[in-house]
Amino acid sequence: MDQAQIQESVVKILTPWVKNEEALKAVSAETNILDDLKVNSARLVDVVIAFEDEFDIEIEDEDVDSVNTVGDAVSLISSKLG
Repeated sequence: MDQAQIQESVVKILTPWVKNEEALKAVSAETNILDDLKVNSARLVDVVIAFEDEFDIEIEDEDVDSVNTVGDAVSLISSKLG
């Protein structure tokens, strides 16, 4: 699975929790999940579980802390799929 496919899946997983539809339409690797997409921080647990299920990986709590942007999520998932 390449970076573009991972990003597509990440965006699809994030979509139900996004509160800023305009930012979602223009999403890029630099898009901040909390600040730009307005995903509720309490929902990040749901997002991480969805990432784990979708990609069949395990994400540690300390790894979650380093995910701020869509690109961060793609990089983390990519490294786990390694």
